[in-house]
Amino acid sequence: MFDKILIANRGEIACRVIDTCRRLGVKVVAVYSEADADARHVAMADEAVCIGPAASGLSYLDIGKVVAAAQQTGAQAVHPGYGFLSENPDFVAALEGAGITFIGPGAEAIRAMGLKDAAKARMEAAGVPVVPGYHGAEQDPGRLEAEAALIGYPVLIKAVAGGGGRGMRLVERAEAFEDALESARVEALGAFGNGDVLIEKFIEHPRHIEVQVFGDGQRAVHLFERDCSLQRRHQKVIEEAPAPGMTQEVRAAMGGAAVRAAKAIGYKGAGTVEFIVDGSGGLRPDGFWFMEMNTRLQVEHPVSEEITGVDLVEWQLRVAAGEPLPCAQEDLTIRGHAMEARLYAEDVPAGFLPATGRLERLRFGPGRVDTGVREGDVISPHYDPMIAKLTCHGATRAEARAALAEGLAATEVAGVVTNLGFLGRLIDHAGFRAGDVETGLIARDLEALTAPCTEPELLALAALAALGLNEGGPGEGFALWAPLSWPVTLLRGAEPVEGRISALGGGAYGVEIGGAEMRAERGPEGWRIDGRSLKARAEVIGGEVQVFGAEPMVFALPDPLEVGAEAAGEGAILAPMPGVVRSLHVRAGETVQAGDRLAVMEAMKMEHVMRAPHDGVVAELAVAAGDQLEAGALIVRIEAEA
Repeated sequence: MFDKILIANRGEIACRVIDTCRRLGVKVVAVYSEADADARHVAMADEAVCIGPAASGLSYLDIGKVVAAAQQTGAQAVHPGYGFLSENPDFVAALEGAGITFIGPGAEAIRAMGLKDAAKARMEAAGVPVVPGYHGAEQDPGRLEAEAALIGYPVLIKAVAGGGGRGMRLVERAEAFEDALESARVEALGAFGNGDVLIEKFIEHPRHIEVQVFGDGQRAVHLFERDCSLQRRHQKVIEEAPAPGMTQEVRAAMGGAAVRAAKAIGYKGAGTVEFIVDGSGGLRPDGFWFMEMNTRLQVEHPVSEEITGVDLVEWQLRVAAGEPLPCAQEDLTIRGHAMEARLYAEDVPAGFLPATGRLERLRFGPGRVDTGVREGDVISPHYDPMIAKLTCHGATRAEARAALAEGLAATEVAGVVTNLGFLGRLIDHAGFRAGDVETGLIARDLEALTAPCTEPELLALAALAALGLNEGGPGEGFALWAPLSWPVTLLRGAEPVEGRISALGGGAYGVEIGGAEMRAERGPEGWRIDGRSLKARAEVIGGEVQVFGAEPMVFALPDPLEVGAEAAGEGAILAPMPGVVRSLHVRAGETVQAGDRLAVMEAMKMEHVMRAPHDGVVAELAVAAGDQLEAGALIVRIEAEA
């Protein structure tokens, strides 16, 4: 076993690796950017080295700086985590050249799976089923469009060097192909430095099931499957293991195909073979196809650990140190069920836009928590906005789901908008409860999953907290002629929620808000609204009213003395968050039509297209390609034609 390793990553995965290293007595070196000087992974490590400014390209993605940090500190090996340099064969080669072990597969295995077109050809040769499509080298738009027509719509355009849904576009009709191809190429070029794409048949009732594999370069085993079908924008939201509806026959076929894939490239370490599955008629041994192989540890690896009892990071360290595969296939068994939810700082009603801010409150419910942040930390615009992964285990799927629901409802986050309420609704979705999952579920029921909560009891809780009545407040005073009564106004986004609270005496209040009238009574265990005890909690944190529980909400408290800033004006296109202008598609004075592409921003690893809100003329172009913008900055102003 190694004495000291360096972790070439940040956030929750760096903290996760440190946990295992501590248990094994392995010392850890952390690397960090200037923006991460006070990060949790830095505080947990035995040593830490600053490797550059906040921009990933000048710090976490700089191979020379990471290798130099390992040499400087005497680290014998480097764990890459996921993302950043984890699947970069040049990084592996640089470490090997410096006499440092890479905790993962060899450079050739990474290269073999790094380009989706070449990987699919190799898998086909190894007897692994592959989705019908075009994986050729010719990238002429006309050729690609012709191939799409031959495959038959709908099709997926996918970046050959892609991952995480970047450089991927669904095209449902021929007329949309040209724009989708351009958009996919621009995003892929910016994300991976490679604008080449492949075309695949789109499976209309798809499930995303992946198999965890592990090899030592000679042998390989699988640690069963994970279902990752609940996605939005091709990003996984909820993962679970084992997959709902899986049979022993299909598991054997899928696991066998995954092991063949690993053996075909002499795989060493932890990896994931991802399959697209036709879920229209139940799982079948002939109804799954290879999509790609991730040659690293996956974000969702905790669910596999929970059902197998295996510490995959420990296995990674032992195999990289020269030990053989820890067990044979027949030694591995499934124990119960596990589910994982990804808690993000993101504005769900605004289209899941990444959010920033300080974590004024961060408390987690029961279950396994993998996180790289603490209360008081700042979610910055420089990196992925994931706050934590919450994983729960149960003897059955129903028990695991119930445990995760409890864990989410008991989690409290303030200071940053999150997807916490969305996650709670998603795992309570009737289809999810029944195990009827597929990748289109979220998009199909998005309106119900993201609709603002209007439960009057929760509005009442917020109003009571706004007046400080949780702590006694002004309600116990004396009035000569009538009960004390106070107006209350809350802001939910830009929408005011107005009401009135009256003191009834004895710790009871009359609440009129949201068109409802209720009686609230404060007891030792919290509020009772119209005689019903509420599990939800509300308090003022950082000048905002936070409602915690299964339907978390946040309200601003308007300052009656504050003078509102002048609106940017109709036709003004503003930056939805801090980010970089990647491209401009119009010039000042140009005539545009509603829906025309104006500019493309990149923020928090996502591409955001700004479009014309109406027909008109570009009256002002306030930015240039490459500009770094703050949230709310003017990008372009469109004036309606006379």
